[in-house]
Amino acid sequence: MDLQILPIENPKPKVSDENKLVFGKQFTDRMFVMEYDGGRGWHSPRIQPYGPFSLDPAAMVFHYSQEIFEGLKAFRRADGQVALFRPADNVARFNRSARRMCMPAVDESFFLDALLQLIRLEADWVPHNEGTSLYIRPTMIATEPMLGVRPSSQYLCYIILSPVGAYYKGGVAPVKIWISDFYVRATEGGTGEAKTGGNYAASLYAAKEAAENGYDQVLWLDAKERRYVEEVGSMNMLFLYDGKIVTSPLRGTVLDGITRRSALTLLDEMGYQIEERALTVDEVMEGAQNGRLTEAFGTGTAVVISPVGSFCYKGSCVQLGDGRPGRLTMELYDRLTAIQYGKEADRHQWVTLL
Repeated sequence: MDLQILPIENPKPKVSDENKLVFGKQFTDRMFVMEYDGGRGWHSPRIQPYGPFSLDPAAMVFHYSQEIFEGLKAFRRADGQVALFRPADNVARFNRSARRMCMPAVDESFFLDALLQLIRLEADWVPHNEGTSLYIRPTMIATEPMLGVRPSSQYLCYIILSPVGAYYKGGVAPVKIWISDFYVRATEGGTGEAKTGGNYAASLYAAKEAAENGYDQVLWLDAKERRYVEEVGSMNMLFLYDGKIVTSPLRGTVLDGITRRSALTLLDEMGYQIEERALTVDEVMEGAQNGRLTEAFGTGTAVVISPVGSFCYKGSCVQLGDGRPGRLTMELYDRLTAIQYGKEADRHQWVTLL
């Protein structure tokens, strides 16, 4: 397919004070769009002015939630270059989500090239302040107008961009996590491993309840026994337990996080033994009290590395260490962000420079 570049007539004003950037509120001048029709495949790829879509009220995405998305970032380095962190891995995961949701795969090479071309055209939107970035949101939705429970025969795929501020505006701060003993996010055989909107919608009620009680995040237990910790709604979880790194295995209920994967690689190089097994909630609570659990942190595109200060479960709360970010947590955060922003050598070829 040939990628068409359409002109823009009225460029938007950019945020003059990058300290005022917020997540997901402002979008750039352009977006990538292409359509899919059964029997024809993907067609009409183009980079066009950002704007609303016109969809039939019967579009299947509204009724049966056939939808997937990705999230990655472009970073402005000190020398002015723009860098992306493992974009090919995001495109590959996009296709894995598509297969799970009965949606058509994209040509990964073409899709990645189109994404990079879009970033090049919108490079002026990549902010300069430390910790800021350009958030990238590839998305696919079912658009066939049909009220019937089956896969759609028509799809819309697009990529939009949003300049975002530093996640930690006042420095890296530990979060207070509520462990839910009733609500569940995903079950084996379900769609937990896919990056699809329904997973996030299912988490909103518990997250709202947690926030009303003073918690920052919800940590989900397995759906079968309500015993094993899995992940937080927007992050994978890693624990420093008995001096080893312990994290829930990828068994269909946990997202295969790209930041998680990167963190495990660096932790292995740092000499830590890694166990992919699910800790029980009792191990977490008791481990924080008896010193076996010394640090815990989440990994994700938005947060990179998020330290945990305390866990609360069934009315009981435990603090990790002195409640401040742990030494390993901060070392890992510094190393990952240093690679992303070009302050440390990229020995794994994770970075794509534009």
